[in-house]
Amino acid sequence: NDWYARALDAIREPYRPIPSGAITEGEVYFQIYALLLSGLGLAVGCDVWTGHEWPVITLVASIGIFLAYIYSAPPLKLKANGWTGTFALGSSYIALPWWCGHAMFNAGTLGPQEVVLTLLYSIAGLGIAIVNDFKSIEGDTALGMNSLPVAFGIDTAKWICVGAIDLTQLSVAAYLYLIGETRYTLILLALILPQMFAQLTFVQDPVANDVKYQAAAQPFLVFGILTTAIAVGHHTF
Repeated sequence: NDWYARALDAIREPYRPIPSGAITEGEVYFQIYALLLSGLGLAVGCDVWTGHEWPVITLVASIGIFLAYIYSAPPLKLKANGWTGTFALGSSYIALPWWCGHAMFNAGTLGPQEVVLTLLYSIAGLGIAIVNDFKSIEGDTALGMNSLPVAFGIDTAKWICVGAIDLTQLSVAAYLYLIGETRYTLILLALILPQMFAQLTFVQDPVANDVKYQAAAQPFLVFGILTTAIAVGHHTF
C-alpha cells in the first residue's frame, strides 16, 4: 500500500520512508515478499499445529493477501473508491482476524452466522477507515481518489463515519439482546458510550481530531468486538 501510495504520501507526508527516498524500490519489494512468505508460512504452520484437515487459516490469510493487493494496486485499486476501499479495510480489521482466531480454536464451528455477523460488523471498520481519509483530502483530490470526504465533503462524511460506527454496534447489541445475551448486551452498550462521547469532539473538526479520536475510541471498539465474540461463543444456538 505504501508503494502504490507513494505519490499521495509525497503530497501529504513527504517525510515517510518511500517518498523521502530513505529506502529503495528493491528494499520495498524485499520487505513485501519477506512479510508475504512469513505470513503464509505462519498460517500453514497454524493449520498444521491445530490439525486442520482443510487449511482454513491459510485460506483466510490468502483472502487477506488478495484484499491487500487489490486495495492498493491497479487495475481494481479499491482505495480509489470510498465505499469499496473502506469496506475492504474494515473487513480486514474485523472479519478476517475474527475468522482466523475462531479457526484456531474450533474451525468446525465457524459457520454462516459468524461470517455474516463479522462482515456486518466490518461496517464499523468502514467508519474507522473513513477517519483516516480526512487528513488525505488534499492529496486524494489532486490524484483523483474518490474517498468519502472527497465525494461528499467533510461535513457529510463525518456523519457517515460516526453513523457507520455507532449504528453497526447498536445493531449488534440489539442482536445480542434478541438471542437472550442480556449481560453482554449491557457490556457492549457500556463500551459504545465512550466512543460516542469521543465523537462529540471529533465531529467538530475531523481533520484536526482524527488521531485523538482513534486513540480515545478505538480501544472501546475493539473490546466491544471481543465482547460480541464471547457472547456468540457462550450462546447455545
